[in-house]
Amino acid sequence: MEPPGAATAQVEVRDESVLRDLEAIERRGDSGDLAKREQALRELQARAAPGSWERLHILTLRGEIAVALEDSSLNDQVMDELLAWPEGSKQAISQFAQAYLSAQALAKKGSRRAAIQAMSGLPALLEGPTPKPLLLRFYRFWATQKSDFGDVDGAIAANLQALKLTDQIGQPWRRALCLGALSYVYVRAQQPERAQEAADEALKEAMKSPDPMTLFAVNNARAIIFGELNQPEQAREASDLTVGYARALGSTKLLALALANSADLLLRNGLYAQALAISQESLPLALSSKDDSAESVARANIGLAKIAMKRVEEGKREVLQVIAQDERMGNVGEVAAGWLELGTYLERAGDISGAIHAYHQHRRWADEALRAETRRAILGAQALYDDERRAREHDLLSRDNSLKAEQLRARDLQIKLWAAVGGCVVASSVLLGLAYQRIRKTNKALAQSNAALKVQSERDPLTGLANRRHFQAVIKSAGASEFNGTLFLIDIDHFKRVNDQFGHAAGDAVLIEVARRLKQALRDADLVVRWGGEEFLIVVSSHDAADARQLAQRLLDQIAIVPVRHGREAIPVTASIGFARFPVLPHGWMPTWERAIDLVDTAMYMAKAHGRNKAFGIDSIEARDEPELQAVAAEMEAAWQAGRVHLQTLQGPTPPQGLAA
Repeated sequence: MEPPGAATAQVEVRDESVLRDLEAIERRGDSGDLAKREQALRELQARAAPGSWERLHILTLRGEIAVALEDSSLNDQVMDELLAWPEGSKQAISQFAQAYLSAQALAKKGSRRAAIQAMSGLPALLEGPTPKPLLLRFYRFWATQKSDFGDVDGAIAANLQALKLTDQIGQPWRRALCLGALSYVYVRAQQPERAQEAADEALKEAMKSPDPMTLFAVNNARAIIFGELNQPEQAREASDLTVGYARALGSTKLLALALANSADLLLRNGLYAQALAISQESLPLALSSKDDSAESVARANIGLAKIAMKRVEEGKREVLQVIAQDERMGNVGEVAAGWLELGTYLERAGDISGAIHAYHQHRRWADEALRAETRRAILGAQALYDDERRAREHDLLSRDNSLKAEQLRARDLQIKLWAAVGGCVVASSVLLGLAYQRIRKTNKALAQSNAALKVQSERDPLTGLANRRHFQAVIKSAGASEFNGTLFLIDIDHFKRVNDQFGHAAGDAVLIEVARRLKQALRDADLVVRWGGEEFLIVVSSHDAADARQLAQRLLDQIAIVPVRHGREAIPVTASIGFARFPVLPHGWMPTWERAIDLVDTAMYMAKAHGRNKAFGIDSIEARDEPELQAVAAEMEAAWQAGRVHLQTLQGPTPPQGLAA
């Protein structure tokens, strides 16, 4: 066991030559051969004092390499040394280093939630003597996992904490890397101004002490960010620099990543042949360096480029392979995004049936991502909820005690007054009445509070419309499993472009205004629901064909005819609509609510796949029974072409172009 004060002495006495060599290895990052990096670290470890911070840091880096190479022998060796760490102030950090390396292994297998949980004790290390560069490494990994898992707010918080650590360390290259990572998360959080500021600052910091690895990382982040922000010239410039730095470093892994991202930009700009060539150059490099991320990007881009070049089936197989891999890894968000991108390319290529299927799969996985996000929010807020629940219980208990006290006082008063002279009967009645009124007021206030909470839980806070919970409550109260009436499903076209071009606040303004226009087009008896994201569901009791057609056209016109004002901008908006009347003609099938929504969902995706700013309504489906109805609905485009499904098709007005005021 270390003698008292030994830990403090070890923190103060550092081997500067080992620290300099350690920083040089860190600064080179993944630019070189991992086996050679492991050899350099092993030799450096031999120079580091047993039980020192330097030795602990080196072991952590070696553990990272073991995970990357899937080298179980090296991993066991590192873990054994960490487990055998001598008692003292550093033992807790060595234990956390084990958790960190376990989290790295979990993340590599796709178990990001478990990886994040394994790192849950990280904030406690801020109060201890952990070396800032090692702590920074932990926080950067934590931020990356939170971002990949979809916890954008958590990723921003972790990145900001990492940035604070770089201020304390005082090394520009570390700060540049943190700013680059933060800028990308800001893009995902739909904060383009902050993303741009962080990217610009990252480049300034990198130029204070330039080296190829830092400049590669910063420009790679900038290329991705500028691509997302629809700034093609800046994105192309940053991408070219990234490829140049990767070639200069002689790193197969970095070059694979740079080329894959470059191809992605070429696809965005419609340069499909170039994108295919670069992706095909990237793929073998990614395979040789065992970089799963670069491999996925390269394969997806190869497939999308082939689809765009009319090699549809061949390209589709490539993209589906990537989606299947993401599904096996549990990357729900990536699966949803992959299906959406596939659907968009298939739509452009004229494969309408394939596009509709892809859009349906996107919906399915987007709903799963939403459920995952809800679960994360529940888990993340559990402590707060427990505190609030205890506070509410305490408040209710206090109120209950107050009511009981009022009742007891009233009863005691009654006894005393009845025992008093008869002339006091009138006074006792007055006092009892006052007590009774106070009890009634308290109960009424509690009832109003509960009713307000119920209403609030069934309303979308942004638009004020009913939400899914309210819709489900209405279905439950109706007591019918089948639907009789008309359903409309509305999806705002190219909503992501609104957020990308005008900002998240503009997207909110569009949602609020579209919700207002929908309500304006409907009767008070009709139900309009914020179904999720940029989608709205409308329930109408009428099932008259003329009424449904007229309402669908009115909705198209109301949404598109006037741009949405936001600040100095006038934003053109259109929507795609699917609708259907139930029972389904000609055989009068009464589908369940779920099946009814699925049918209008398919019709809406057909409207989207046929050019958007349209409404597709189901008039009739030739099907003898429920299984046949489901089979026809699953291939509705082909069934429509074959005459088994009869559709109404409506065109929305050409929206005025949005102009700056």
